[in-house]
Amino acid sequence: MDRKATGTPLVEGTRHILDAMQRHGVTRYIGQATPAVLDPRETPTFVTRLIAFMPRTFMRRAYDEIRGMTDPVHASDLDWTIVRFIRPTNGPKKGTARAGFYGGTDKLGFAVSRADIAAFTAAQVDDRTYVGRAPAISN
Repeated sequence: MDRKATGTPLVEGTRHILDAMQRHGVTRYIGQATPAVLDPRETPTFVTRLIAFMPRTFMRRAYDEIRGMTDPVHASDLDWTIVRFIRPTNGPKKGTARAGFYGGTDKLGFAVSRADIAAFTAAQVDDRTYVGRAPAISN
């Protein structure tokens, strides 16, 4: 988010991770992003368009990084899950993270505690529900 920063270190780091996973036969990838990156089967909504417009227009390097991190994962043969969220907050785990997709019947808000983000993300290691999907979460 630093406007003076240069390069795309997160994209390069993701490439290194994907290369190492392939070399070592690791197939489960769990990452994080924003709803600026759509789930492959998701229809854009006002919220996802706005969430993509803001960084694409005002923080282009950040937007390019998030796309550069997620596009290769989407295109891979990995058992991937990308957890998306809009507004992380400080505070204790609420344990009420709602997960779903935009453009349907899922009720998603904007805020989610960092503790709930961590818990939901960690749970994906053993949970196969969202393999090949990018669920959005909120409290």
